[in-house]
Amino acid sequence: MSKQITIGNISIGNNQPIAIQSMTNTDTKDIVATIDQIKRLQTAGCNIARIAIYDMECVPTIRAIKEQLTIPIVADIHYNHELAIASIKSGVDKVRLNPGNIGKKENVIKVINVTKEYGIPIRVGVNGGSLPIHLYDIYAKDKYQALYLAVKEQVDILEEQSFNNIVISAKCSNVVDTITINQLLNDSYDYPLHIGVTEAGTYHKGTIKSAVAMGVLLHQGIGDTIRVSLTDDPVNEVLVAKEILQSLGKYPQGIDIISCPTCGRTNVDIISIANEIEEKTANLKGKLTIAIMGCGVNGPNEAKHADVGIAGGLHEALLFKKGKIIRKVKEEDIVNVIMDEIHKLIT
Repeated sequence: MSKQITIGNISIGNNQPIAIQSMTNTDTKDIVATIDQIKRLQTAGCNIARIAIYDMECVPTIRAIKEQLTIPIVADIHYNHELAIASIKSGVDKVRLNPGNIGKKENVIKVINVTKEYGIPIRVGVNGGSLPIHLYDIYAKDKYQALYLAVKEQVDILEEQSFNNIVISAKCSNVVDTITINQLLNDSYDYPLHIGVTEAGTYHKGTIKSAVAMGVLLHQGIGDTIRVSLTDDPVNEVLVAKEILQSLGKYPQGIDIISCPTCGRTNVDIISIANEIEEKTANLKGKLTIAIMGCGVNGPNEAKHADVGIAGGLHEALLFKKGKIIRKVKEEDIVNVIMDEIHKLIT
């Protein structure tokens, strides 16, 4: 079991709920756009938001951003330890340091000293694409050893300074590599692990890669906070993360939609109905199972065991609620009827 770490008003580790993270892709200096995006992330279910602090002009925005938000803000730092120090003093809730480019040990110690003073965690964020230069010879022979050493060298510095307020991540763009290195880290440390496939790709491919890697790790009890990295709107990262957690029974709320793949027996447009209901329920609070089934083979039993469900017929469907048949519904009314029943159950 990993130790518990506090990030703003969120705790991770020690069997706390798995926190969903995302990162803004707005220019951090555009305060209005950044706040708007983080608010959309929070509405979608994001628990922790990370922003890029890429120069000193980004630092003053931290206070302005935090004044408008209620979720923790993490400063993503590369190359310049002074950016980390300035961000901490400006009120950020956690800093991410990349051992591959943060610089000399004495610079890391300067960050540690300020971080201790402000009582916030440091994430040691290793990435397969930006390791410390001296580890690339090892990487060519044993990538997992190189990734592990990148983490260990940085954690050793933190621990030498009696700093234990640590979160660890080691991310790769490859699914198997991501699984393997996180299994190794889980066996080696009791610090919370931030897991994810970095640079996972577009919405379609990135979702699949992230779901496979995180599904394996989370099912093994590995991972305390997650970030799905997509070449897409960051809000979709959060929605995908929620679905991954929900599929494993690790998300406390959410609408789980069971829908059939359709076949030649289907006489109702199940595909459109399922997609529309998924879209309409994406941000609803509550924990329900909704069955959208196309015919009488599996339909009645799936619908009967859902909170709300339909079993399709000839341009109509039987409506089920809590195991009982309620009535027949015309095809064109199915979406509205199901949404009405959902709202009755969650209000």
